[in-house]
Amino acid sequence: MTIVNMNKINIIGLDSIKTELIKKIMDLGVVEISSQDTKLTDSEWITYVKKDGNENVVFNLDVKISQINEVLNTLEMYDTSKRPLFSTRKTISSSEFIKALEENDSVSEDAAKVLELNKSLNELCSEQNKIEAAILSLKPWSRYDIPLNMTETKNTSIIIGAIPNIIEIDEIKSRLLQTTDRCFMNLIDNDKDQYYCSFICLTEEKEDILEFLKQYGFSAVTFKELSGTAAENIIQYENSLKEISAKKETIDNSITELVSFKEEIQLYHDQLIIERDKNKILNNMLKTDTTFYIEGWIPEVSKENVQGVLDEYECWYDIKQPEEGEEFPVLMNNNSFVQPFEAITELYSLPSSSNIDPTVFMAPFYCIFFGLMLADIGYGAVMSILCFLVLKKFKPEGGMQKLLKVFFYCGISTAFWGVMFGSMFGDAISAAAKLLFNSDFTIKPLWLNPMEEPMTLLIFSFIFGVIHLFTGMAVNAYMLIRDGRKLDAVFDIGFWYGFIIGIALWLFGNIIIPGSDIVGRWMTIVFGIGLVLTQGRAKTNVISKLVSGVLSLYDITGYLSDILSYSRLLALGLATGVVSSVVSILGSMGGRNILGILLFVVAMAIGHSFNFAINALGAFVHAARLQYVEFFGKFYEGGGEAFNPLIKKTKYYKIIKEDI
Repeated sequence: MTIVNMNKINIIGLDSIKTELIKKIMDLGVVEISSQDTKLTDSEWITYVKKDGNENVVFNLDVKISQINEVLNTLEMYDTSKRPLFSTRKTISSSEFIKALEENDSVSEDAAKVLELNKSLNELCSEQNKIEAAILSLKPWSRYDIPLNMTETKNTSIIIGAIPNIIEIDEIKSRLLQTTDRCFMNLIDNDKDQYYCSFICLTEEKEDILEFLKQYGFSAVTFKELSGTAAENIIQYENSLKEISAKKETIDNSITELVSFKEEIQLYHDQLIIERDKNKILNNMLKTDTTFYIEGWIPEVSKENVQGVLDEYECWYDIKQPEEGEEFPVLMNNNSFVQPFEAITELYSLPSSSNIDPTVFMAPFYCIFFGLMLADIGYGAVMSILCFLVLKKFKPEGGMQKLLKVFFYCGISTAFWGVMFGSMFGDAISAAAKLLFNSDFTIKPLWLNPMEEPMTLLIFSFIFGVIHLFTGMAVNAYMLIRDGRKLDAVFDIGFWYGFIIGIALWLFGNIIIPGSDIVGRWMTIVFGIGLVLTQGRAKTNVISKLVSGVLSLYDITGYLSDILSYSRLLALGLATGVVSSVVSILGSMGGRNILGILLFVVAMAIGHSFNFAINALGAFVHAARLQYVEFFGKFYEGGGEAFNPLIKKTKYYKIIKEDI
């Protein structure tokens, strides 16, 4: 019902005006240009046309964008200015955007400087890591006073290495002495894992010594590329680290100076994005030597604006309604209250173009169920106020904006149900009055206290559930009538209405209206017979029709199961209250003294923050589940493709077109 009607558009124009036309179409932001790859396999088309676009140009622009992203990430790290809580695009007019780009003709040079500095910095960091690793490997040998490059003399060999400390070093020395008395072993250092040793032996006995050490897990160490002692090399390396540190500081200062050009580089980034998208969309177009061909979709309400641009550039075009059964991209159009809840629908799936947008029906139920499950004046007020302040101050866009508005409305619902149930930060107010003033002050519920009357709330939860399910069934009936299937609406929806209401009156009617159980009994019988006679109408013979009709009555278990699912409204509402009560009890355990009051404040802050976070998350998830499973299951078909017009999808600046 709130899905925007789309028109299919075909455009043919001269190649000479293509670039300017694409720019105008992008400024309009209401034309989705569809891919034409299927036509390239059609023998009638391939004879006359070929694919437009230049993939190399797109690739080169993607490379530039990647480099500029690296530049901006680097500048972001060096930017010490205060950052907003939410990152949002800055607003700029089209003329200001163009003027700023013209004035910043050196922006690519500034970006290149940052790239070069960043490259040098990365090289220095890599070198620093290597040196630090080398120092770490040399540390155990700092007391070894023989040059590291000396591994032998005329008659002797020098072996250095590490032995796992699985056995005492004195025992190794003793066993080595038993093997030969012509080998000198020196323990250089040790840590929790290894002994670092050197061995001086006759060259002719070197292999025997190595074979002996092998049984103790000996691992030889060599420093062939180094000369001098380990201590001397460590000093040289530390001096190199000082030099690297000085160079890094110089580079850091240079990059910091370039932070002032960040906004200009952001403008350049967005310009590259626009150019990339304009060139990329050419891949969805076809061309001849002198003309181009575009096929796509436009919202019906934007038809005149598009026609005006096409007439200006003297293009041939054809705008028509989609053919019967043809799927088209989906664009939802809802009022200011319902529109944020599109985010909940999108988390499930967009509606198909042949279906209807469920958001307008789902939004009030989602809001009510969320508030019923959290149900606290304090939590609702905090949620709504925080969301309002963030929306006002930071002006987020897209999905974040929608979700914040959803939470704003849900916060109002939460506060409303908190008033109905007499809950403000649970019973924190009552606990504080008792602790500080020994008063029995309580906030009276406007309706009921769920902790004292859970069965009443459970019954109302089921009533809400029946209303919710019946609404979904009514939407299904509307769709059947819309598609010309009025009898199906009566048989498949109307009879089930009567059957379910009849059972409810039969079982519980006397509690409300004496004698209504008799009406309920006859409604159940009449509509039950109606279901038996109509639910098997698609079958080919009488017996199959009757059997299918009888079996269809088993579907009542599905409806009962759906209704029972709404008991979660009670369960989560009680969970919020129970946790709040526990927090109040824990906070009051310190008694009426300074430490006790401090404990109370800390317990309230931590406990209610936890309770708010965990139960708000639970309310968000379970309110969505009731929509996705119980409600959408009655009528909704997803699988729609979002309307994706050619627009300026900038990251840092929101470009506003001036009114002429």
